[in-house]
Amino acid sequence: MTETQSDVRLPPGLIDAVLHLVSTGSVPLGGYSLAEMVAVDAVVDFLDEMPSEEEVAEAVRSLAARQLLVALPGTDRLQVRGDLGIAVVFQQRARSVIDARVTGTDPGEPWRTLLLPQPEGVVLEVLIDALGVHELSLREIDESLRRLRERLPTGSPEGDSADPDQVLAAAERSALVTITQYSASGSTETAQLSADIVLARRDGRLYVFTRDPEDPERLVSQGLDEGEVLELIRSLAGPGAYGEGDMHSNAESARTGHIAKVRAKIMRRLHRGEPTTA
Repeated sequence: MTETQSDVRLPPGLIDAVLHLVSTGSVPLGGYSLAEMVAVDAVVDFLDEMPSEEEVAEAVRSLAARQLLVALPGTDRLQVRGDLGIAVVFQQRARSVIDARVTGTDPGEPWRTLLLPQPEGVVLEVLIDALGVHELSLREIDESLRRLRERLPTGSPEGDSADPDQVLAAAERSALVTITQYSASGSTETAQLSADIVLARRDGRLYVFTRDPEDPERLVSQGLDEGEVLELIRSLAGPGAYGEGDMHSNAESARTGHIAKVRAKIMRRLHRGEPTTA
């Protein structure tokens, strides 16, 4: 439960209770329109465009009719209730986001995934389909990353250098994954790290590109396989992206390998820039 115009107020025991539920399986939190998400100030920092005022007003009426958004007596504040309120609480606890956009998806398949890791090794997962429906759930981080891997391009890793423009133009499926770590002070969020990974599948081969440390406008082929891509994503997302599952041990061993080298190059480029306000 949270309020849209104040700091989050957590009912006693809410976090522990929800985390216990997640330990028994995924916890679905429902599907919502873009305007409904904006009405409760959810995922606003990750939007490409805002809905109109009329759409947001209609969303407020819809949420109010379902008793998910109620006015607090004697104040001008609105309170978010139910599963949507839980989602807002967990979003506001997150300090990193994995934003994956996929092209070449099939009908009914989400084209965009937002993962917001929590300190306890769970993640708020947001799947967005072509109709703009945001399907929310809480899951253990390992499960959510495996689900993400199924949506990203796959294939035999291509280790040779390649022209990214030519590869992407002919790709059967491609994806842009942006990993951002941020800090928060009040309602202001400041990006501390933001890195891009581009993936493409062409003729059964998997191409993985990251930005050149010396020339950020240029993409460089990295030759990573599917598992290495996920471990790079996880390492860039920070401590909250590590759980207790089998993928954790893979990340430990990868620190001395290719992934660590790629991550080090990315971090050198990022540390040359200044944090930006989201």
